[in-house]
Amino acid sequence: MDRLQNKASLDAVQAYVAHMEVERGFSRQTALEKCLLLGEELGELFKAVRRQTGMPIEGGAAALAVADELADMLIYLCAIANRHGISLEEALRAKEARNATREWRPAVSA
Repeated sequence: MDRLQNKASLDAVQAYVAHMEVERGFSRQTALEKCLLLGEELGELFKAVRRQTGMPIEGGAAALAVADELADMLIYLCAIANRHGISLEEALRAKEARNATREWRPAVSA
């Protein structure tokens, strides 16, 4: 399998994930399975952030790296989008075009 190119577009990352899943035998997992796995990765990201910021985490938890967990989440997001025929790059651009017409108010911290 070809390596992911430096500074790849989001569409290229998504295509890379599709090829990677076939090569590694994950292409038969459903969107639902990928969503559940994404949820697990979100929990691992939270633990990694807690560890990095010095918050206690449960004993025996594996050392988690924020970058690794974010990368895992991106892989699952791409896989879910692929199963639904969605270009994340196009979806992001369309959503931001809609967001540009909104009025934003910053949240107030307590």
